[in-house]
Amino acid sequence: MLEHVPQWIGEMLKNVRAGHSKLVVAQDDIYTSGVRIDISSPAFASGARLPERFTADGVGLSPPLVWGQAPEGTSSFALIVEDPDAPATSPLVHAIVWNIPATEVRLAEGAIAPDDDVDLDGSHVGRNSFLGEGWLPPDPPTGHGSHDYVFQLFALSQTPDVGPNPGRSDFVKAIRGNVLAAGILVGTYSRGEDAVIGFTAISPAII
Repeated sequence: MLEHVPQWIGEMLKNVRAGHSKLVVAQDDIYTSGVRIDISSPAFASGARLPERFTADGVGLSPPLVWGQAPEGTSSFALIVEDPDAPATSPLVHAIVWNIPATEVRLAEGAIAPDDDVDLDGSHVGRNSFLGEGWLPPDPPTGHGSHDYVFQLFALSQTPDVGPNPGRSDFVKAIRGNVLAAGILVGTYSRGEDAVIGFTAISPAII
């Protein structure tokens, strides 16, 4: 899709970005407790470049994720992945996963996929910004520079019914006032420029 955008257009829009301040986790009324969840991936370090297999230039699977134990009182986890560097008015949503069991501490590689309304563990996979269910592989315009892909995990005190295919607005409305703790993992990706691959990049300050 966006790989076909001419490089000169990507370069012209290089400074047009939604902004990290618009991430769900950055909203004043969403994450107020200050309690953190450690979230990481065995496939890349926070702040490092995503391996190609997880992007539109590869097979486009969702990356594996692992995190710490749920804080006391957690009903479930919820995950949203956003690109705040998209040339748009709001961050681009790459994935939503809802109602992850409080006892769960991982998502396997490729787990964020269409689930026919519900996975066996009870979790739901919601809609990305292209209105598809599942993982939207990173696909930044060539020449637009590096994009952050921000994995935001929330421990929730309640699990409201948001339906089988929640979108961003459903997600935000449902977690508001319910967040006990949150964790952030950042992967980067770009086209048309030199990039450091692997575990050597330094995690950026995103908020």
